[in-house]
Amino acid sequence: MISYIIRRLLLVVPTLLGIMTVNFMIIQIAPGGPVEQMIAKLQGDAVSATERLSGGGEDIKGQTSATSESSSKYRGAQGLAPELVVEIERLYGFDKPLHVRYFKMMRDYATFNFGDSFFRDQKVVDLVLEKMPVSISLGIWSTLAVYLISIPLGIRKALRHGSRFDVWSSTVVILGNAIPTFLFAILLIVLFAGGSYFSWFPLRGLLSDNISSLPWWQQVLDYFWHLVLPISAILVGSFASLTMLTKNSFLDEINKQYVITARAKGITERRVIYKHVFRNAMLIIIAGFPAAFIGMFFTGSLLIEIIFSLDGLGLLGFESAIQRDYPVMFGTLFIFTLLGLVVGIISDLMYTVIDPRIDFENREA
Repeated sequence: MISYIIRRLLLVVPTLLGIMTVNFMIIQIAPGGPVEQMIAKLQGDAVSATERLSGGGEDIKGQTSATSESSSKYRGAQGLAPELVVEIERLYGFDKPLHVRYFKMMRDYATFNFGDSFFRDQKVVDLVLEKMPVSISLGIWSTLAVYLISIPLGIRKALRHGSRFDVWSSTVVILGNAIPTFLFAILLIVLFAGGSYFSWFPLRGLLSDNISSLPWWQQVLDYFWHLVLPISAILVGSFASLTMLTKNSFLDEINKQYVITARAKGITERRVIYKHVFRNAMLIIIAGFPAAFIGMFFTGSLLIEIIFSLDGLGLLGFESAIQRDYPVMFGTLFIFTLLGLVVGIISDLMYTVIDPRIDFENREA
């Protein structure tokens, strides 16, 4: 197993390199880069933007009043002095050739140096660490809630397959899966967060303004009180697939020969289900927990963060893409991709922990 892990870890490097290279090339040909973003700001508010660029000892104030047409390659640069455009390029590192920027980025990322945000005046690492508590909160509690609901429900549906409970619970699961998350979130706000009916839960944020003045146990309650509506909105469309996967996995195991043999030996139904069937049926479900958490953590919270005013990684990634904040975009992509690849290895290890009979090395041989 050690040699298998080493091979998987070695594959992380070329995989990560390939993903970063492809995304770097795509971004370079996409219109509206950071230089164009700053030019647009200068055209809209020349005075404030020029003051921002006038640091570092070079006063370029007044250059935006140039009346001559610029021969710049950037759209919207007409009317700006060529020296100002060159200064903007230097500010964002676009005065260097494409291959130089690429190799510099890869060299910096190899040492986990993600640079500074173009528009936030903060290091990328500091930004990620600042936003991470919100996304971790949504990811952890959503994933745990999904598993705690879906697994018992899926087992019960498998044991009562074809019954009225199975039919109506499947109806509820399908309807929940069909409702868009953002619509259900808005409905929860209208009903329970001071919309038109009740004001039981807070409308925005992860903590109350007076959180520091509360005793520790009230701080914990306040934290979970703010999470009730966001987590509920995420759950509606998240537990359907896991519920049906659990049900089908149990049905598949229940119909196998070893279960029939165990019942023929007089073993109680409860012992057959929870001692023999459970371990085999839950293999794929439990082993997929790390990947499910990463998926929930990275991709499932953007609309929820916007609707409930939660300043997390989803909102950070969206805003950085809109602003073409390349250091934030590539820094978060690098971090998320690396974590995803490592979690894939952890998922494989989970298979062997749950069922030691699985041996990846012999299968590859």
